[in-house]
Amino acid sequence: MIYAVIDTNVIVSALITKSPNSPVLQVVQRIFSGFVCILVNKEILAEYREVLSRPKFGLEKDSIETVISELLKHSLDVDAPPSGTALPDPKDVVFYNVVLARQDNGAYLVTGNIKHFPVCEFVVTPREFLEIIDTPLQKMFVNDGMRKYRP
Repeated sequence: MIYAVIDTNVIVSALITKSPNSPVLQVVQRIFSGFVCILVNKEILAEYREVLSRPKFGLEKDSIETVISELLKHSLDVDAPPSGTALPDPKDVVFYNVVLARQDNGAYLVTGNIKHFPVCEFVVTPREFLEIIDTPLQKMFVNDGMRKYRP
């Protein structure tokens, strides 16, 4: 299982994008398909609801609840201790604390605002995340005229 904390901007962007090939939409599709387990806590879920409910995004309340409900089906609640890390946006600290708490599972923090977080290998953009999670599947097969499973 692949574990990831998904920054709110990724969820919002996935819901308002017009591009079916958008990396943010592909990340959310991987979550909904059960390929990725998202790491959440009460603060993260509250931020998802608050931001998605902003009038500027034009999302209906029923749609928001449907998305949140679907995300919850593929989530793990994480009790994260404070890391003491100061970030440019204090609201981002909870996302960072949760991903730090699950580094034993190799968790990622997926964000469109990479500059808001410390530079480290587990803080990635949606496109980088897709490259990371899709590469193991691609490496399972060798193309030598016929596709073979490579253990």
